[in-house]
Amino acid sequence: MVFRALLTFLLLCLCSLAAHAAKSIGITRLGYAIQMGAFTEVKNAERFTSMLQSKGIEAFYFRKDNGVYAVRFGDFPSDKKARAAAKKLVAERLINSYYIAPPNEVVFSRTKGPGLQKSPPDEIRKPSPPLQPVVPKEATDKPVPKPPKGNSDMGAIAARTAERFVGIPYRWGGDNVVEGMDCSGFVRAVYNLCGFSIPRTSRDQFKAGDLVTKEDLKDGDLVFFGSSADNINHVGIYVGSGKFVHAPRRGEDIRVSTVNENYFEKRFVGARRYF
Repeated sequence: MVFRALLTFLLLCLCSLAAHAAKSIGITRLGYAIQMGAFTEVKNAERFTSMLQSKGIEAFYFRKDNGVYAVRFGDFPSDKKARAAAKKLVAERLINSYYIAPPNEVVFSRTKGPGLQKSPPDEIRKPSPPLQPVVPKEATDKPVPKPPKGNSDMGAIAARTAERFVGIPYRWGGDNVVEGMDCSGFVRAVYNLCGFSIPRTSRDQFKAGDLVTKEDLKDGDLVFFGSSADNINHVGIYVGSGKFVHAPRRGEDIRVSTVNENYFEKRFVGARRYF
């Protein structure tokens, strides 16, 4: 009897651990990344990002506090490997500057007001012709720890970061983007700036994280829409007061909508929390 009870307890523990691990699939701490560019026009940042995407490099652009746009890409396991890739591009005169973004770097604070953007201390500047980088994909050999849950500060930071994209036209993957990829690419970029890597597509994003009810939504949660849990075609980032930030369609500006709007209310499938 005691043996049977012990066996039952162990099985329950294993099931619990398996379920817990399933929630973490695809959620990792971001490694070192390469940041480059000081584009005053969003179209130039978009064009450069699309170029990287066409080479199979996952990249995104964002607007810094000083109003210029930067492009970030890569998930390197060490500063050495990230710097080696960047220096190779400089030596080949494909880029004229770069900044190695370390893990756990939070690009924007949780405050809504504009902050002072400090110049990266290790940014390298050299003259070069037009940017045409080609960077091989970096194998990820770093540990994959699970992000902490219940971190309200990180949720607020994610929400405030998402709000900074409002009004920016966003095209994830250029002309080759598939339907629904702009929205998932946008939320992935926001989480990237918060130091986390989440799944690529909205369907996979929905499978990760912790289930959140509509009544318990908090800043930074992802809200999903579609015809069913098996057919999700849109995602956004909840920013409080019943509102979420999302990329509506290809090429359209990032905007704020309300979860309870008739269109979205009918298509609301669920929400997930990663922090």
